[in-house]
Amino acid sequence: MAGEHTRTALVVRGGWEGHAPVAATDLFVPFLEKNGYEVRLSGSPAPYADPAFMSEVDLIVQCYTMGAIEPGQLKGLRAAIEAGTGMAGWHGGIADSYRDSSDYLHLIGGQFACHPGKDPAEEGAGTEAHNFVPYTVNMLPEAAEHPITAGIGDFDLVTEQYWVLTDDYIDVLATTTQKVRPWDPWHREVTSPAIWTRRWGSGKIFVATPGHSLDVLRDDNVRTIIERGLLWASR
Repeated sequence: MAGEHTRTALVVRGGWEGHAPVAATDLFVPFLEKNGYEVRLSGSPAPYADPAFMSEVDLIVQCYTMGAIEPGQLKGLRAAIEAGTGMAGWHGGIADSYRDSSDYLHLIGGQFACHPGKDPAEEGAGTEAHNFVPYTVNMLPEAAEHPITAGIGDFDLVTEQYWVLTDDYIDVLATTTQKVRPWDPWHREVTSPAIWTRRWGSGKIFVATPGHSLDVLRDDNVRTIIERGLLWASR
């Protein structure tokens, strides 16, 4: 119809394959299409360096763990978000990307530090499953009325529990607390943001730290929060 604007979502997926970037983002492509987005897919951050293209992107969904970003790509990403393009992601695909770029970390506002696992003396140390621990995502009072988290209470997961390093310029909707176990070297509980947003220029950023594997992304609470976060962050 005349006057209608088809929104554009750029899905950037790649990096470390342990987070199944293609399969993980494929879970959300139908949701974006159902909500009126034309979805463009990229296996690298290369499109960030194209200012003409990025000016048309309403939402970036990034699932790109570790890897590297070139200076021109980072400059384009920051410029697009400042101009109003939204950015959203989960787990290492957004909070553990481009470790060698302090400017990227500054943009996102939080960086993966570790995911403390089970007792290292237990059988299975060093395996993926050894990093899966039961923990609670605690919703903050601010989350009760927020469009991303309204109606969602505290919930439990068994997966990697992210300990993240963050700054004060994030709006935290949920946290998770790392307990002190007998084998841990820290001496008091550590609370990390688990869901946060960030305003950057005219753009908005959404981050959820759960999302290591497809089963976590299919959890009703996690899926709902991410889907709402995609729409909230979009231009």
